[in-house]
Amino acid sequence: MKTLYVSDLDGTLLRSDVSTSDYTNRTINRLARQGMLFSYATARSYSTSAKVTRGLDAHIPLIVYNGAMIVDNVTGEILLSNFFGSDAHAVLDDLLAHGVVPIVYAFVDGVERFSYVPARSSRGVLDFVASRRGDRRDNPVNSTEDLYQGDIFYFACIGEEEKLEPLERKYRDVYHTVYQKDIYSGEQWLEIMPLAASKSNAIRQLREKLGCDRLVVFGDGKNDVDMFELADEGYAVSNAAPELKAVATAVIGSNDEDAVAHWLSEHAEMAEG
Repeated sequence: MKTLYVSDLDGTLLRSDVSTSDYTNRTINRLARQGMLFSYATARSYSTSAKVTRGLDAHIPLIVYNGAMIVDNVTGEILLSNFFGSDAHAVLDDLLAHGVVPIVYAFVDGVERFSYVPARSSRGVLDFVASRRGDRRDNPVNSTEDLYQGDIFYFACIGEEEKLEPLERKYRDVYHTVYQKDIYSGEQWLEIMPLAASKSNAIRQLREKLGCDRLVVFGDGKNDVDMFELADEGYAVSNAAPELKAVATAVIGSNDEDAVAHWLSEHAEMAEG
């Protein structure tokens, strides 16, 4: 039986200092060399996830932007992507009409960008983009009209619950939405993606691509529930949300205890050949 192991990053594989520990790196790299099929699924972009996992050396495709893309971990090539259609402009119209000025992720003239209007942005948005200083995707623009450019695949809204919660209710059955507080800043986020863009859909496609019979996943947040429901086994770290623990096969140690790496060291199976 061929098993695929997939872990969330923030709050799960990453420690609270936003890094993978030396123990986690050594363990996963050793097991991967022995044949373990390991990947991660994250809300992060390929660019930022590569930075925080720089010690890992698992050369199989990775799931980023909450499943909006699958990226080759060696070349950075996008293997699968889910974009909005023309409806992206209607969503943006509606967000702006409700006083929400999002970060808009898109390919503009073939180049990946995240665009925002500094003069109209919430404190949460400004803090977030400040944490990405030097990122080649950074694209501050002068007006909301500039947010409509390119092929859009992701909206990130950071702000007041009073504004964001009604929008999440409105779009939850139309698009893939993630509504939760950031584990580092405590800011309320609403992420809106095409309906096909989810961790579970991307993992399903990756499992088929690799020819795996069994799926084991690890996570901590409500946005991991869909991949837990897909998996044969799902393990929640002890710092996970109650909603995820409720659907987990079992609860393991915390992210700061390298719980995923310890579990893999004891239980991981290697692919033959």
